Amino acid sequence: MATPTAGGFKPRVFSGMQPTHTLHLGNYLGALVRWVEMQKTHDCIYCVVDMHAITTAQDPADLTRSIREVAAAYIAAGIDPRGSILFNQSQVAEHAELAWVFNCVARLGWLNRMTQFKEKAGKDRENASIGLYDYPVLMAADILAYKATHVPVGEDQKQHLELTRDIAQKFNNDYAARIAERGFGEQYFPLTEPVIGGPAARVMSLRDGSKKMSKSDPSDYSRINLTDDADAIAQKIRKAKTDPDALPSEEKGLETRPEADNLVGIYAALKSVTKQQALDEIGGRQFSAFKSALVDLAVEKLGPITSEMRRLLADPAEIDRILADGASRARGIAAPIMREVREIVGFVGGC
Repeated sequence: MATPTAGGFKPRVFSGMQPTHTLHLGNYLGALVRWVEMQKTHDCIYCVVDMHAITTAQDPADLTRSIREVAAAYIAAGIDPRGSILFNQSQVAEHAELAWVFNCVARLGWLNRMTQFKEKAGKDRENASIGLYDYPVLMAADILAYKATHVPVGEDQKQHLELTRDIAQKFNNDYAARIAERGFGEQYFPLTEPVIGGPAARVMSLRDGSKKMSKSDPSDYSRINLTDDADAIAQKIRKAKTDPDALPSEEKGLETRPEADNLVGIYAALKSVTKQQALDEIGGRQFSAFKSALVDLAVEKLGPITSEMRRLLADPAEIDRILADGASRARGIAAPIMREVREIVGFVGGC
């Protein structure tokens, strides 16, 4: 296990993904591979963030299926629900309760600077839900309900994690005397550190090398889903956008070729090598030959994950049992922290 942090907090990892659409290769290489590795060095809590999912409209039946599918993807990718804690967010009420306290700590100006809300709400901001606007505060509560010290995130979530740090710092400052009086130390909440990226921190669309691979892209050919079978993987890779030139032998040759850079990056990440090491093997090949090699590699690496997901999803009751057990263990950490927060802010009574 990792050593205590400078602030004296026990090293603990928290991260999660929304159960909206099917997880894809970008989620796997950009996050899940790192999550699996972090289990070796940290206490890890991994969450299916279903409360975040309803910040936009969801069909309830689809949401139920998606929660189980994302949980199955976590496990199939290598998250160990016996060693780590795996649960869905809505089963632990402390997330929502702490979010309300943090709503009273965070400042409107801080939320107004959040670029993701502007991007997701688009031009119709007046019709966006309050939940979508307040999403980063709930994210802060997700993390700090467990006093997590490290959060593996993508670049697009870094601003939200900075807000988490701001909320933690302001809470610590606002209640400094009360925290000290009750023997909780100099700081009650840690200033959580981001852990950016996985082996391929930013996997791009197979149809457009300038756009990130996304669950919400209308074209299914833009991504490889973790539920895709070998034929679907092969078809999507063979149809992936490329350019007419052969692959370069040096990484510098990829700088002005976004689609080539993306496919080489995927190949390298699946092989656990650098892009240059990959080019030492495949440089000079035409795309037809390279894509065949990439298909074989992707099927080899992703096939077992897909098979295990299908096995797990065939028994939804077992997935529900795993999530309920994880939620019970998560509450064992979050409930005492929330009791102390109530005491610090001056509430009377409590469970």
